[in-house]
Amino acid sequence: MKYYIVAGEASGELHGSNLMKGLYAEDPQAHVRFWGGPLMDAVFHQHESGEGLVADYREGAVMGILQVLRQGRALLERVKRCQEDIQAWKPDVVILIDYPGFNLKIAEFAHGAGYKVYYYIAPKVWASRESRINKIKAWVDKLFIVFPFEKAYFDKHGVPYEYAGNPLVDAISASPALSESREDFLSRTGLPDQPWAALLAGSRSMEIKSMMPVYMKLADAWHAAHPSHLFVIAAAPSRSMADYAPFIGPREYVKVVFGETYGALRHARAAVINSGTASLEAALIGTPQMVAYRMASLVPASVARKFIKVKYISLGNLILDRLAFREFIQNEVSAPALYEELSRLFLDEDYRQGMQADYAQIRQILGGTGASAAVARAIIRSLRG
Repeated sequence: MKYYIVAGEASGELHGSNLMKGLYAEDPQAHVRFWGGPLMDAVFHQHESGEGLVADYREGAVMGILQVLRQGRALLERVKRCQEDIQAWKPDVVILIDYPGFNLKIAEFAHGAGYKVYYYIAPKVWASRESRINKIKAWVDKLFIVFPFEKAYFDKHGVPYEYAGNPLVDAISASPALSESREDFLSRTGLPDQPWAALLAGSRSMEIKSMMPVYMKLADAWHAAHPSHLFVIAAAPSRSMADYAPFIGPREYVKVVFGETYGALRHARAAVINSGTASLEAALIGTPQMVAYRMASLVPASVARKFIKVKYISLGNLILDRLAFREFIQNEVSAPALYEELSRLFLDEDYRQGMQADYAQIRQILGGTGASAAVARAIIRSLRG
């Protein structure tokens, strides 16, 4: 069968690569064409079945209203290109992975053109932009969810779904970073053997510009009290040093590694994370963390929380339905507040052990490995009727 897959950002591309492995394993006649990145491309070249990569997600990743307005024409051209490519290739199914701003436009087109539309990793309509639920109902033939707490939401709204576990468990379990020794990691990355806090500022330009100034104030204050400690920025492979250098300046105690998120987290004493998928990755890896999220907007936390439809902004806390780790948003994100929490993460062993116990419960709720293969089997089973 012919599978057309659209992944629009780093986390979706990771899950897309694992889904492709499952499709190739379960369907010897699988032909795949996709929008994705290097991970998906590597899987494709192991099999060379299909037409492969159409466009790299890193060419068009945007975030925020201003970026959308500035790049509106380019985004519309990418949507049109994708639509025309689907029509030319005529797949048996179009599989959309997260990235709702783009993918729901593709869902509308593909459904109208008579193609099967499957959505893997549902848009987070339970957190914001709930009106998208009507688009999912209208244009998506099958929805595959990845969080247990989503079941009640989609049941309430009458949207059929399948749940087969969370693919992040697969991705982390299979990562070489989880078995690499600290010595080998340091040798490979050139990092010194000193304690460090991992800093994850997000993968998009606006996130980096919003978070890096407060991260650097935190680093300065911490370095003054702990001169032997480092801060390691785990940068997305789609970014470059030019994104970080203006903020870091001459600070020798701030290092940057690209495409090494799992290793940087695993060997860190603690992490400060800009929410998103990375906070759940840290929980599954076992790194004590806090989440700090600040939009460019100056809306205060007290107002922002009124517009958030869920109790927590972090996936790990949502899975537990309570705080496993602290969350700071908007004006709560300050160097003094983060410094105080980092002190607990670094120095309070009881606090660290309590967080590890919560992490174990998160892993138990999500279940074991095999989610990606299970979704691939479900897709094939459904298409074969």
